[in-house]
Amino acid sequence: MTLTDAPTDDAMRRIGALVRDARRHRGLTQQQLAERLGTSQSAVARIEQGSQNLTLEFLGRLSAALDSELISLGPAGPAHLRVTGGRPLRGRVAVKSSKNAAVALLCAALLNRGRTTLRNVSRIVEVERILDVLRSIGVAATWDEHGHDVTLVVPDELDLDGVDADAARRTRSIIMFLGPLLHRARTFSLPYAGGCDLGTRTVQPHMIALRPFGLDVEAHAGEYRATVDGPAAADRTIVLTERGDTVTENALLAAARTDGTTTIRNASSNYMVQDLCLYLQLLGVGIEGLGTTTLVVHGRPALEADVDYTISEDPVEAMSLLTAGIVTGSELTVERAPVEFLQVELAVLAEMGLRFELSAEYLAANGHTRLADVTIRPSELHAPIDKVHPMPFPGLNIDNLPFFAVIAAQAQGSTLIHDWVYDNRAIHLSDLTRLGADVRLLDPHRVLVTGPTRWSSAEVVCPPALRPAVCILLAMLAAKGTSVLRNVDIIARGYEQLYERLVEMGADIEVFRD
Repeated sequence: MTLTDAPTDDAMRRIGALVRDARRHRGLTQQQLAERLGTSQSAVARIEQGSQNLTLEFLGRLSAALDSELISLGPAGPAHLRVTGGRPLRGRVAVKSSKNAAVALLCAALLNRGRTTLRNVSRIVEVERILDVLRSIGVAATWDEHGHDVTLVVPDELDLDGVDADAARRTRSIIMFLGPLLHRARTFSLPYAGGCDLGTRTVQPHMIALRPFGLDVEAHAGEYRATVDGPAAADRTIVLTERGDTVTENALLAAARTDGTTTIRNASSNYMVQDLCLYLQLLGVGIEGLGTTTLVVHGRPALEADVDYTISEDPVEAMSLLTAGIVTGSELTVERAPVEFLQVELAVLAEMGLRFELSAEYLAANGHTRLADVTIRPSELHAPIDKVHPMPFPGLNIDNLPFFAVIAAQAQGSTLIHDWVYDNRAIHLSDLTRLGADVRLLDPHRVLVTGPTRWSSAEVVCPPALRPAVCILLAMLAAKGTSVLRNVDIIARGYEQLYERLVEMGADIEVFRD
């Protein structure tokens, strides 16, 4: 059976029968298939009855779980976008939960011998890759019937030799397994971390942060080989040589189950780190200094609690949605924006002349993160006097920097964008020239953007980095005519249903394969 569009009711019933027959042929119960899919038995029952709506992505997972060619999703090549731009967006759109917090919390669940339920989890490729790795080592990970909450139960013994190397190599987040696993095994191996093509990024800061916990790591033939001797002192102070988010998270994960007191200096206080701290506190870990650059962790050798935690909203997605409205000259409200983690971005936009209003603040479901609704209006923008550059929180978020290249292309004058963190990302931003922008690459870290731009449609191959890829898409929304963005699978790594949500706001976007 071949599907190229959304399945009809009749097709759903036929799919249900195919799934039922394939499941029985392989001797699986509905519960066993549900576990393979990371869903509930009741959801499988509805699928087999033909009464469960199915996305193309889920149909692909069904085929893989059943090892069946009965369900084909049409052409197997990469996905592309056809974008007809030059029209304003409208309405309201809510920010989804944080990708970076989700992957940190999935790794943190390895510390807990109780049940962890994470709520409001984005169904994105990065999350699915981490779940694939967790399941491969024996963790039970089950989505609820609505596909928003995931429950994890960690076994007493992990099958570290069975790790899904393919999934692990395609995500840099695998590096955050080091902190939890040093409590579970004296020796273990992990595949090299991957992720976006952003140039050379050393993992040495992670090694420095974890060494006081007795972890020693050597690189051999595409994998990290770790040995653990145990911490040398009852209490320890760690000075991070880089105020990185994942480095801080790894140190927290190691400290959480290490007896005694760990003081982490030069710690990141970014949004995903705060989410992780709040979760660890639910497990019974004492943490002082939340939101500051000095964290004092009172570890507990055993963590066993049944906890529910709701992940906070994503400031980078909020910035993406704001950018979509800005470059299309739209009046648009972005709801549930975590304003504490957007304060510098909003200040720079105000300096550039953006007209916007903030609602009264309210708390996220985690009871801590401050949210507000941001309403933007069509504005005449001008270049900021100073360069735009990232800094550790509370500075401008490194992942939000690329969006300022698109915004600067709308503004009168020249803006210097300085991406001092990554080697290659500024180079990817020069692809905006294909759509008519004046972007001059000064060196691998700096671009000079001169506007305003008369955007023009074009065909562009998606750059191999998440945020620059989204920047190209947003610029296409502003370009009159029809553009094509090819090989867009990387966007699904960090965004859930981005195209569908833009369409709901008035964008003309078609997904196709050839």
